Amino acid sequence: MGLGTPAANVAMVARRYMHAYGATSADFGRVAVADRKHAATNPRAFFYGKPITLEEHQASRWIAEPLHLLDCCQESDGGVAIVVTSVERARDLPHLPVVVRGAAQGSGADQFVMTSYYRDGLTELPEMGIVGQQLWAQAGIVPEDVQVAVLYDHFTPFVLIQLEELGFCPRGEARHFIAGGAIEVGGWLPINPHGGQLGEAYIHGMNGIAEATRHVRGTAVNPVADVEHVLVTAGTGVPTSGLVLSG
Repeated sequence: MGLGTPAANVAMVARRYMHAYGATSADFGRVAVADRKHAATNPRAFFYGKPITLEEHQASRWIAEPLHLLDCCQESDGGVAIVVTSVERARDLPHLPVVVRGAAQGSGADQFVMTSYYRDGLTELPEMGIVGQQLWAQAGIVPEDVQVAVLYDHFTPFVLIQLEELGFCPRGEARHFIAGGAIEVGGWLPINPHGGQLGEAYIHGMNGIAEATRHVRGTAVNPVADVEHVLVTAGTGVPTSGLVLSG
């Protein structure tokens, strides 16, 4: 059927999203530029010291139109360790405890690999919307209460759709939401200050949980001021999940 790779599957969604909402490849590229800007100052990152421009993103070769090479995460080797225990026990440990305020999983109708082409809306990720609703209810917060978002960014278009599903902006408006550096450190909602999977490493999102922990503790390499709540999302386009971590 011609859809033999994750990139090919996501490309179908990206093309429909562009058609429905007027988004462009450059809009997707702004996600990659922000991630690589953050990775460039992260010594742990695969692309440490290697920022990119939007022009370089646009000039990178096609993988599956409309996805350029720089819309796709790299293959990575690496490891992440996460220690989970009770709040009571964590109080006696040497590091500042980070509390799981919300943890949720979600699966959409006609769920398939990367997305489903049998849904009425190919431009949506309803399973992420389900996760968002559960997270906000469990944590007792709204999207505006989040200071840092660590979003699963294996492909840039899914970052825009996640912002919409999670309620940070209306459907179809993410391209405007991310304009003007809004998702960079210093912007309204910093996304992936470690560089994300596009810039730091693709370790199936586990490095995102570690990054969220560092932000709550105030030990992140690219710190964001006054962090109270950090959102973390997992694999998008498949049955997915998310966390809200707080101090």
